[in-house]
Amino acid sequence: MLEGIVRDSITKAAVKALRKEGYLIANIYGKGLENISAAFKRNDFIKYLRNKNTLAFDVSVAGKTLKVVVQEYQKCPITSDLLHVDLMVAQAGVRTSYKVPVVATGSAKGLKNKGLLMLHTRRLPVKCTIENLPNNITIDVADLDTGDNVLLRDLTLPEGVDCYLDPRVPIVGVIKAK
Repeated sequence: MLEGIVRDSITKAAVKALRKEGYLIANIYGKGLENISAAFKRNDFIKYLRNKNTLAFDVSVAGKTLKVVVQEYQKCPITSDLLHVDLMVAQAGVRTSYKVPVVATGSAKGLKNKGLLMLHTRRLPVKCTIENLPNNITIDVADLDTGDNVLLRDLTLPEGVDCYLDPRVPIVGVIKAK
């Protein structure tokens, strides 16, 4: 479980001081819950996220254990350091919007014909409860040739999971290399 602290002050000077000490600034929020301004050790947070195997994970802040999902994060444009993260509390039985990663498996036929595999959408926005939330959406690209795409309407999402994007949106495809 990831341990965090509650930020007493949300001023710019306090945020700078925490970042200098190696903390990552975080906001924890949820439907019907009071927002929590928190901070986590940056290196511990990154290690924990790399080793987790589900989208939802547990954090402990001020003696409370919360099951959260990363909704948004901000990186420094120059150094690519993680600066800020928004964590949403995953409440049981509440339909909420999540962003599920898309994973392409297999080797496309079009790669042999000098094509490039393009992942158009890296995270697919879905609406579901935490119980139905998939860890990722896996797409088999072995049958894709140059110029072929897998559209949103071609995907079969798990039961109870809805995506409100246009069904004509391409998810993954093979384009012709120039």
